Amino acid sequence: MRYSYITDPGKVREHNEDSVNIVTNASGEILMAVADGMGGHKDGEVASSIALNHIATRFKSISSVGNKEDAINWIGEIVKEANALIYKYVAEHKESSGMGTTMVLAILTKEFLLMGNIGDSSGYVIKNKKLHKVTVDHTLVNLLVKSGELSEEDAKNHPKKNVLMRALGASPDVEMDIFNVELGVDGIFLCSDGLTNMLDDDTIMKVLNNKDLDIDEKLDKLIFKANNRGGSDNISIAYLNKEDNYDN
Repeated sequence: MRYSYITDPGKVREHNEDSVNIVTNASGEILMAVADGMGGHKDGEVASSIALNHIATRFKSISSVGNKEDAINWIGEIVKEANALIYKYVAEHKESSGMGTTMVLAILTKEFLLMGNIGDSSGYVIKNKKLHKVTVDHTLVNLLVKSGELSEEDAKNHPKKNVLMRALGASPDVEMDIFNVELGVDGIFLCSDGLTNMLDDDTIMKVLNNKDLDIDEKLDKLIFKANNRGGSDNISIAYLNKEDNYDN
């Protein structure tokens, strides 16, 4: 498997509140994660860094996540730990009250693939040269779509489309949705909404399917395209694909 990740502040924001990483442990298992911080000033950056650094450090410190059930339990525990660390930081820095972060992650082993999310950063798998979204956004607009009060078309440009219903740091108790994904996919693609708000799935896949670009060049081009469309938010991508011709 070949992988790469990238983050960019975009064209509008003064600083980058996203965090992204891909790490492996002693067993060669892979953790991919993207966090999109919120809170204004540099508070969002702090929240996303706390969450992602804790999860990545803990993953690298273990020899294996074990079987699928063990891994699901590990994700639940580590997310609660990250949430508690954000709460602790806010308690010690009152000026950071209200900060938080989304999180989307994937764990790939030889036996299984798990994906999890809190908030509106997205997790996809690539199969038959197409993106297939696995995660479900925890947003007010998505809740209205599910209840039938809003159409999917109207949801795309709704003024409250970025209002989150769930995020790390938003409440003392937090739960990550975890998805069991069939193995045999061609790739894994995680990103913050700074990308998906600018580019649709077809545009993203057109870049990823370009055989003339290596894996880093593909991510650079996606960032360029998103910024060219306005770059209204920070943009982060973690990408793994077994067919690309470049390895980190």
